[in-house]
Amino acid sequence: MKGILQAATFFYLGVAALHAADPQKSFTWDPPKVPQSMFTKDIGMLDSERDEYATNLAIYASNMITTTKASTQSLAEARRVMGLALHLSPRNKRAIVTSFQLAKGMLPEAVQTNYSPQVLARLLLTRGQLLEKQGGEENKKLARFFIHLAATMDPKNDDAVYASEVQRLDHGDVDWAAVTNGVPKPAPAPAPGPPSE
Repeated sequence: MKGILQAATFFYLGVAALHAADPQKSFTWDPPKVPQSMFTKDIGMLDSERDEYATNLAIYASNMITTTKASTQSLAEARRVMGLALHLSPRNKRAIVTSFQLAKGMLPEAVQTNYSPQVLARLLLTRGQLLEKQGGEENKKLARFFIHLAATMDPKNDDAVYASEVQRLDHGDVDWAAVTNGVPKPAPAPAPGPPSE
């Protein structure tokens, strides 16, 4: 009996030593810069709908980082998704809290959601196509982001991949830098100079 207890003690001490020797990988989170939303009230979505999409995008990004233990690829993809969430709803609670936790080097807790990545991809594709039909510069811009994300989230969704690739062929790559690096504020109008003689 004494031998079993000693063996169990050595086993647990060994496991503890392994965990101590292999601390959680640290990561650096470069939060998306969103000084102001690129979308105005003219976009074809209600504020409540924008906030709901922002919440689900933030949950998707958070869960992706958590499940991959903050891999470099997941951090880069999550930065784009979180940036879009904040452009949709700059005060979205889930996006702000998640970005704060990541900036502190904390992996967020996994969040239960009703939308798997495949279901969210279908919703984004459908909403993107509706925005496209509504017309207008902002609607078309958001449609491109939604459709591209749908293809990225679920590359087995043929409709999403096809729509994303057709957009790429027609309009070029999606400009994620505008989402993650901020929309520059318009320069103030120059002050009138002295009257010319």
